[in-house]
Amino acid sequence: MEFKFVKSIDCQQGAVRAVRFSVDGAYCLTCGSNRRVKLWNPYTGSLLKTYSGHGDEVMDAQSSCDSGQIVSGGLDKSVILWDVATGTPTRRYRGHVAPVTAVRYNEESSMVVSGSRDNSVMCWDVRSRAQDPAQTLSDAKDSISSVKVSDHEILSSSFDCKIRRYDLRNGELLTDFIGEIVTCASFSRDGQCILVSCADGVVRLMDKETGELLGEYSGIPRNDLCLESSVDYHDMKIISGSTDGHLYVWELVSQKLLTKLSPDKQLRHPTVSISVHPQKNCILASNGMNIFMWENEKTDSE
Repeated sequence: MEFKFVKSIDCQQGAVRAVRFSVDGAYCLTCGSNRRVKLWNPYTGSLLKTYSGHGDEVMDAQSSCDSGQIVSGGLDKSVILWDVATGTPTRRYRGHVAPVTAVRYNEESSMVVSGSRDNSVMCWDVRSRAQDPAQTLSDAKDSISSVKVSDHEILSSSFDCKIRRYDLRNGELLTDFIGEIVTCASFSRDGQCILVSCADGVVRLMDKETGELLGEYSGIPRNDLCLESSVDYHDMKIISGSTDGHLYVWELVSQKLLTKLSPDKQLRHPTVSISVHPQKNCILASNGMNIFMWENEKTDSE
C-alpha cells in the first residue's frame, strides 16, 4: 500500500497550527497563527470561508456532526462556536484562564470538550445558553496537549507525562503514566488501543483496557514540539508528523518504519498536525504555511 502525494495548498494564514477533516471527509479546516480559521475543499484547493474573531493564534478546530457548526480554541483563552454558513460566532466561552490547545465535539455535537494550558479539561453544553462549563476536569498537573472524545469517553494527554481516560458511563478516571511528556493521544479506529506521541520522538501503542505497551515506533528526532500521530484508516499503519517535516509511516504490527513521506519540494518547517480521512486512506498534514495531501494509490476496498 503506497501513499502518493497529490496536493499542496498555501493557506495564507501564517503558520497552520492544525488541520482537520470534516466528519464526512468532504471538507477540512485549517487553524492559523493569523487568528483565523479557514474552511476548504482540499481536493480542489478552494477556500470556502474564513472565520475571524479570535484575538490570538488559533490552535485547534473541529466541525460538528452535521457540518453546520465549527468549534475553535486559541491562545486568547477562548472557545468559539461558529455558524458555518454565515461565518459569524454564535457563542464564546471564556472559562479557561490560559491558552486553549485542543477542542472536540462529542458524537452528537451536543457537547464541546476543550483542553488548556491551565491544566484543565472543560465540557460545555452547546444546547444550553450557559456560559459556564457543565463540568471541569482538573486532574492534570501540567498543560493539556490533546483531547479526543469517543461515544462514552474523554481522552486527554498532558505534559505531566500522563494520559487520562474519563469513562462517562461509569464515572471512572483511568490514568496511565507514560514516563515522557505526552504531546498527543488518540484512539485507534477499532477503539481497542491508544496511540501516544511523546517528546522523546517515540510513538507508543497501548492497550486501552490494560495499559500494556503493544508497540514503539521510533526514528523521529527528539523534540519539544506538539507533534500529532494517528492510525491510518485500516488500523494497519502508524502515521506521525516530525520535526524534519516528513510524514513518518510505520507498519503497526512489525513496528518497522516503512517510509518518510514528503512533497515534491524542499521542507523547511516541521509537520505538526495530521488528519486522516474518516472513510478512506487519505491524509492531510500541516507544514508551515501549507497543508499537504497524500492518498492511497490503490482502491479503498483493498
